[in-house]
Amino acid sequence: MDYLDKVFERNPDFVARKIVDEIVLVPVRGNVGDLASIYTLNPVGAFVWERLDGARTVAEVVGDVTAEFDVDTETATKDVVELLEELGKIETIACRQPAGE
Repeated sequence: MDYLDKVFERNPDFVARKIVDEIVLVPVRGNVGDLASIYTLNPVGAFVWERLDGARTVAEVVGDVTAEFDVDTETATKDVVELLEELGKIETIACRQPAGE
């Protein structure tokens, strides 16, 4: 999948709580007591999560990451795509078509 022109949004079935500079994701339906369903994002993951608003493209998110952190575009792209794949596997995000498509 070519990610750079894709737009992702957060799944409303997950609640995100910021704790210091990390984000904890908790499902709000299903078996909430299942600790395997609670996820923690490190500071960079939290930064990306906050930008998955259904409006920004992945390329824009990567640009934000390179502007905020000391990382080159190639590494940021690889890391952001890897994170998106993981978030997709656990169904915390969904891909939407960019506006105009």
